[in-house]
Amino acid sequence: MKMSGGVEWALHCCVVLTTSSRPVPAAKLAELHDVSSSYLAKQLQSLARAGLIHSVQGKSGGYALTRAPESITLLDVVRAVDGPGPAFVCTEIRQRGPLATPANACTRACPVARAMWSAEEAWRQALAAVTIADLARDVGTDSGPEALPAVRTWLTGATDN
Repeated sequence: MKMSGGVEWALHCCVVLTTSSRPVPAAKLAELHDVSSSYLAKQLQSLARAGLIHSVQGKSGGYALTRAPESITLLDVVRAVDGPGPAFVCTEIRQRGPLATPANACTRACPVARAMWSAEEAWRQALAAVTIADLARDVGTDSGPEALPAVRTWLTGATDN
């Protein structure tokens, strides 16, 4: 399944937001990840529209998670950024061309559609089984226990200026 690059950015931001007890400005998230602030802002807006993060206005404003990281799944983020629609859409290609199958003979989905829908369901179940808290834990395992505390320290120092 193909996802937009915005999903990756949104997931990283959600993990970073687990480290902060106060809202994190979009500009700081963009700086931390060395990504385009205007493109990242679109992903953050998508997360906010989906109710996964909220925006706080003002001098101490920024973004914060709306729920515990244990209750936000990767599927929630994918749906927020890329939309809830299916990854595969059957166009009934078997009903086209010189050897087209008549529509009345197409009483069930073709093997291609069934296989793709099955794969998509497995993909969605796998995404739903992993939370932002799981990712944050894995960052500590993969990058060391000091990785996320270092992010928190950087955000605190960077946002106090």
